[in-house]
Amino acid sequence: MMQSLRALLYKEWLDIVRSYKLLWMPLLFIFLGISDPLTNYYMEDIFNAVGNMPEGFSMTFPDMTAETILLASTNQFQSIGLSVLVATTASMISRERQNGQGILLYVRPVSTVQIFLSKWIVASALAIFSSLVGYAASLYYTILLYGTVDAVGAIQMMATYSLWLMIVCAICLLCSAAFSTAVAICVAIVCVPIGVMVDQLFGTYWHYSPYKLATYGAEFLTKTSTYFMATCMLSISILIVCIVLGIFFTKKNRQRVKSEADR
Repeated sequence: MMQSLRALLYKEWLDIVRSYKLLWMPLLFIFLGISDPLTNYYMEDIFNAVGNMPEGFSMTFPDMTAETILLASTNQFQSIGLSVLVATTASMISRERQNGQGILLYVRPVSTVQIFLSKWIVASALAIFSSLVGYAASLYYTILLYGTVDAVGAIQMMATYSLWLMIVCAICLLCSAAFSTAVAICVAIVCVPIGVMVDQLFGTYWHYSPYKLATYGAEFLTKTSTYFMATCMLSISILIVCIVLGIFFTKKNRQRVKSEADR
């Protein structure tokens, strides 16, 4: 069983290497991570260099703390980073069904659990690695330009965000197993990036939601949220449900493909 899982993990690993996801995904998060520290620090210089301002015009820029900058980097990950992650992950299973690779995989003596878990593990590993290097770049410039950051709080923040990314990958793969590629991407976008936007707009009316993991994780830099542990337990439960449902739909697709192949 473990040998089959290792073979599937190696297959998924080769896919992300050959598609250059292992290169451009971390680079995207690095760019998002350094954009806020550098932009906010040099904003006044940028305005002065642009010029063409009315005579007597002045603008006061707020003093940014290191914690505020890291929260801004998290918001960048939550918007652009998640959108790109959803678009790439929500097609991992459905694309194989459409191009015929799924038929070759489904007829092999491997379990459906291994097929789904191999994709989820590799997708989660790529997402977590990309976010960690993005946070590392953000931390470097934040500490350099704004001051020190609590090391334990930063580790807790990144660990919490890693849990959120594992949930995102599970949701995307569930959609990919249940729908065609186009529908899967649309549903995943509604569930993840748009869901994050809805939580940011109306999230004051509820406290327990996996969408709040990124916010509660960032709060470790200054304080500990009262609702963090309950939100983590709820999020882990949702993660397990998504994985179980993803395995179920993958098995359903496998049975249908086998039936069509036997005809």
